[in-house]
Amino acid sequence: MAIKKEVSKEKIVTKISQLWNPLTEKEKLLLLRNITIKKYRKNEVIYHGLDMPGQLMFLIEGKAKVFKDGVSGRNQIIRTIKPGEFFGFRAYFAKEKYKTAATAFETATVAFFPMDLIVEMMKENYHITFYFISYLSSELGYSDDRTVNLTQKHIRARLAEALLSLKKSYGVEEDNMTLNIHMSREDLANMSNMTTSNAIRTLSSFADEKLISIDGRKIMLLDIEEITRICQMG
Repeated sequence: MAIKKEVSKEKIVTKISQLWNPLTEKEKLLLLRNITIKKYRKNEVIYHGLDMPGQLMFLIEGKAKVFKDGVSGRNQIIRTIKPGEFFGFRAYFAKEKYKTAATAFETATVAFFPMDLIVEMMKENYHITFYFISYLSSELGYSDDRTVNLTQKHIRARLAEALLSLKKSYGVEEDNMTLNIHMSREDLANMSNMTTSNAIRTLSSFADEKLISIDGRKIMLLDIEEITRICQMG
């Protein structure tokens, strides 16, 4: 069950107002009066597939994944969510149920806003509308690229792409090499469109080639240039 956490609502609204700049004081007050903040444990569901959408979600802290159930019980990770990103609103605009689900990769704090309120604000402030048009356009382009990559790239290239994507989303630890997220082999496989056994073998191959170093779920990227080359070669 999601549990509430005391987080500065004013700081969250200020951060969102910077993304949607400019917002009026009235608009900021509307957000402040309608925000709900919840905390999720690792692997806890944030929203379920086939639920009816009604909330705009904003990741405050932690990490989350959006995924879709596949055949034979396998899940396909559609995208990873990092702090400062909105999610869970596409289905509302499409007037359909969620086609995906979202869970927390680790402890995550999420802000919720009623979509009805957001739509009313969009009618009054084109900056908000343009923000979501730009966001959805970027996601569509990313989705197009990802469809081709996951279906046509070799498994080595797909795994290399997943590692680079995780670095882009979550960054690295203080050593400037270790990914700042500790993913299971199954999640890496689901992100790379391969079986878990293939993911394990390919990771081991990368480690043997000194491209990465593995310590449990910690992955250190030792040779970014070569990983990038493998990704681009396909």
